Amino acid sequence: MGVPRPPAGARFTWVDAVVAAAVLVGLYVAVRAGQGVTMSYTPAAISTDPANLPYYAVRSLLRMFAALVLALLFALVWGYATAHSRRAERVLIPALDILQSVPVLAFLTVAVTGFIALFPGSQLGLECAAVVAIFTSQAWNLAFAFHHSLITIPRELDELSRSMGFTRWMRLWKVELPSGAIALVWNAMLSFGGGWFFLVAAELISVSNTAYSLPGVGSYAGAAIAQGDLGEMGWAVLTMVIMVVAVNFLFWRPLVAWAERFKVEQAGSARVQRSLVLDFLRRAHGPRLLGRALAPVRDLAGRAGRVFGVDDRPVPGRRGRTGEVVFWVVAAALVCWGLAGLGAYLAGEGAGWSLLAEPVLLGLATLARVVVLVVLASLVWVPVGVWIGLSPRLTRIAQPLVQVLASFPANFLFPLATWVFVETGLSLDVGGIVLMALGAQWYILFNAIAGAMAIPTDLREAMDNLGVYGRQRWRRLIIPGIFPAYVTGGVTASGGAWNASIVAEVVTFGSTTLTATGLGAYIARATQSGDHPRLLAGVAVMTLYVVALNRLLWRPLYRLAERRYSL
Repeated sequence: MGVPRPPAGARFTWVDAVVAAAVLVGLYVAVRAGQGVTMSYTPAAISTDPANLPYYAVRSLLRMFAALVLALLFALVWGYATAHSRRAERVLIPALDILQSVPVLAFLTVAVTGFIALFPGSQLGLECAAVVAIFTSQAWNLAFAFHHSLITIPRELDELSRSMGFTRWMRLWKVELPSGAIALVWNAMLSFGGGWFFLVAAELISVSNTAYSLPGVGSYAGAAIAQGDLGEMGWAVLTMVIMVVAVNFLFWRPLVAWAERFKVEQAGSARVQRSLVLDFLRRAHGPRLLGRALAPVRDLAGRAGRVFGVDDRPVPGRRGRTGEVVFWVVAAALVCWGLAGLGAYLAGEGAGWSLLAEPVLLGLATLARVVVLVVLASLVWVPVGVWIGLSPRLTRIAQPLVQVLASFPANFLFPLATWVFVETGLSLDVGGIVLMALGAQWYILFNAIAGAMAIPTDLREAMDNLGVYGRQRWRRLIIPGIFPAYVTGGVTASGGAWNASIVAEVVTFGSTTLTATGLGAYIARATQSGDHPRLLAGVAVMTLYVVALNRLLWRPLYRLAERRYSL
């Protein structure tokens, strides 16, 4: 049974009072914590007094949610453009491949320099740089997920939109966003976890031998790691667990339960996702009154959206041959211009193209770790994700645990990993795969769960009625059903593994530092020392590896998913 809603004429109740009080308290805490954002920046060491952790936690959460909002806006615009324009798709998808391959530390280097120049002497510049760094760890996964949900919209919904003459604005709100809701929610939850992974780097910034610090749980953990204090690390770990569980309970679980309404199926599921917070909000009268108050704005936006035209024709196909030739000639000219500029910069810094030889060889070692990671993660987590996603009861139990594991920053565990590696004599060349997996494997698990949840109940019931189980069920239903989501998880896990290599191939605790042979360690050293030619060479080579892997492996799988496995 659903949760009873108040009648249209319901009065203000205690439920509304609790909701209003919670909103006001949340706004007050956000405003108080945000007051320090515009203060003048004064270099100072981060205090490791545990009493400061509640304030640090709020500051970190504000950065994380600010980055998430930006990432969602970027994903919606980018995904819509690439799904509705073949020309935009040919430009923006390779561009996103490149952006995904650029390490967070490289973005952080540019962001710190730019925002400090834009806001000299103010902490706002560092805050903007930290938010941008976290944004770059969240946005690419969301953009790929929304793009793929748009190009795999069920045919009957697509035909319905066109036959009823929806405007493009109506199609976006009535068809496209609902079709992508489940994938967006689960990948947003995963992207949020990816942001936690780079929280230390975003709040405890070290660029060109200059250190900047912002109050937050990440900087607290970084200071504790530098001091080699396991007790303070324990407080940081406890705070992080509390934050992750609270955000999951108050924010992500209600969103997951709410997104169930957008599941495309003809038969209703016997078991649905539930959330105590969402059930409580549905009993409140305030959200319904707010919806009624905003109805004129919604109607005005709908009328204004008519200027975008009617959805009466399919997505544009290929352009003429002449236009294609001109497009690729211009693209090739821009690439050649960029390569010439890179060569001139390296020559001006006393280096040459030979500087690329070392990172190319080191990249092979990191590539081997990425391949091993993706294969092992697929074999382990796809069955687990399907098992969880097909059982709403199990999802309710497993989701908080999976969210904690996925969101928990792996570099918080690096002190323990360093001790284990030293005691066991395990080389970081092998142990680095485990550390990279802590940050990248969850993309595959979360997308497997989302893909399994999106399989229509009527198809599952049909398989039950036909007695199709075991290997045949996997071949006929599960693999085709989750394949599009798995490809999205695979490509983002691969890119995430390359990014994670920068913090996983060099681990430090106190005075002990372990280093693996690989491109991630090369980039980390160049960033720390401010060696810009080597940093640029390392980023360029990592970009080359990631784009090549996406072009040769993941992009053909995307086309296969679009052609054969869209529901």
